[in-house]
Amino acid sequence: MTDNAGVAGARLEQTHEGEFHGDHGDGSVPVAITSKTKLFAFCAALNSCNLGYDIGVSSEAGMLLKDSMMLSDTQVEIFMGSLNLFAMVGALLSHVIADRSGRRGAFIIAAVSFIIGVIIQSAAQNYGTLMAGRLFVGLGVGSGLAIDPVYIAEISPAAHRGRLVTWSEIALNVGIVLGFASGAIFYSLPSDTAWRYMFALGAILPTIMIFLAIFVMPESPRWLVSKGKEEEAKDVLQKLYPGGYNVDHIVYEIKESIEREVAAEKSLGWDMILFPTPAFRRMLFVGIGSAISQQACGVDALQYFLVFIVNESGIESRGAQTTVLIILGLIKLFFIFIGGYFFDRKGRRPMFFISLLGMMVALVLLSITFFANATKSAFAVCSLALYFA
Repeated sequence: MTDNAGVAGARLEQTHEGEFHGDHGDGSVPVAITSKTKLFAFCAALNSCNLGYDIGVSSEAGMLLKDSMMLSDTQVEIFMGSLNLFAMVGALLSHVIADRSGRRGAFIIAAVSFIIGVIIQSAAQNYGTLMAGRLFVGLGVGSGLAIDPVYIAEISPAAHRGRLVTWSEIALNVGIVLGFASGAIFYSLPSDTAWRYMFALGAILPTIMIFLAIFVMPESPRWLVSKGKEEEAKDVLQKLYPGGYNVDHIVYEIKESIEREVAAEKSLGWDMILFPTPAFRRMLFVGIGSAISQQACGVDALQYFLVFIVNESGIESRGAQTTVLIILGLIKLFFIFIGGYFFDRKGRRPMFFISLLGMMVALVLLSITFFANATKSAFAVCSLALYFA
């Protein structure tokens, strides 16, 4: 009896802290997702296309850029790899920007930084100017990419939050395909001019993002509540939830969550990170280890230097290289949808191991092709297709 009472008491004490959703209660009928929630999540996910486009266009234009500006291999490597370094700085700054200027303000600042960087890159006449543009692009990409999932999570009911947050990953890969396709758009132009137009084309998406952030997207309800603007938060929540839903309870949950987070930060601070409990140490190990493995698998290196790999495999025609890149981008995008379908059905862990195993096999096969004496183009492309799948 005591054990049963304890279990019942534990159930009564559940608060759903941190979740401003509509599926609290008996949980039998999740809150329906509204068309406006989908629209706003789509607008936020569109921001991820910026990073995707930069990855795609940098890979597609990399060889043209190298030949046009007579860059060394080291200079090209620094140009490609520096984006992640600058993006790290942007991601670290995103928290401060989003808290002070709001989520919409963060989107606008990120987009403006991206546009400035794109303009500088496309007009660069020397390597120093090119890297200055890369700095602004990286800051915009990092801050924008960090705020995407935060905004989507804060406007989404919990029952649909996971699925909507994955839209950012889908949008990123759509951007990669668009970046690859930019080579086909400007295929008829001389290589010295083509790469400039390809980079400049990247200013379109952030410009659209600025328009959406100002005229379409509402501010995050959580940010509004944190600033004491509860009535404005209620107005936004009424757009996000079905008609007649009691948004007062959601506002209460948001306030309760914020208060608990502030109390936890004051009481624990950095001690939770520097002196973690065994359970939290395991969480840190898994989280950081997963992030490291995601990068250690070489995905960024392959994506940024994809055109160089394709060229080394024997495909030297500019048009053929563009075609191969677009096909590989579409394959990756297709399997993003396949992976999303199986994540909720087979579980994250099995899919994670299958993905790592597939990439390992693909990298081994790709390495073998460059030691073979026979024609290796088809085998290399198939290995790359397996890797991105």
